Amino acid sequence: MAKFKVIISDPATGKSAASEIEGSRAQALIGRSLGETIDGSALGLGSNKILISGGCDKNGIPMRPDVHGGVKKHIVLTGGPGFRQTRHGERRRKLVRGRTITDETYQINFTIRKEVAGQEPKRPAETKPPTEPPKLASEKPPEKPRAKKTAKKAAKKTK
Repeated sequence: MAKFKVIISDPATGKSAASEIEGSRAQALIGRSLGETIDGSALGLGSNKILISGGCDKNGIPMRPDVHGGVKKHIVLTGGPGFRQTRHGERRRKLVRGRTITDETYQINFTIRKEVAGQEPKRPAETKPPTEPPKLASEKPPEKPRAKKTAKKAAKKTK
């Protein structure tokens, strides 16, 4: 039987909660992919929608959304899950797991997505043109004349 450690994060509050699921609730997650949005009632979260955002296997090998299936693969990475650059432009061949949840997956990360049924997402209101034209980067304020430093130069010459 499948058994997963589940971490559910709420971006609105910045908090996360960890728990374990097994049995039929865990079996329902097998075959799902990263980036899918599922109903939270499968995990006991009521009517919230949750997004599968990541995970790893028992050895700590991370899942990547750009690798198909649930297999382990060596791929060349420049950033993202499973690799952090130490130098600009660095690439390295790393072992990662595919985006599909399998029996070998140990931890699954979820993000809560709150959606209200029947409403479209709010769009930003039309912006009015500014009353004052924006300042250009090339326009600089007038500079003040600088005082000459002749006293120090004279002191250096005498040494």
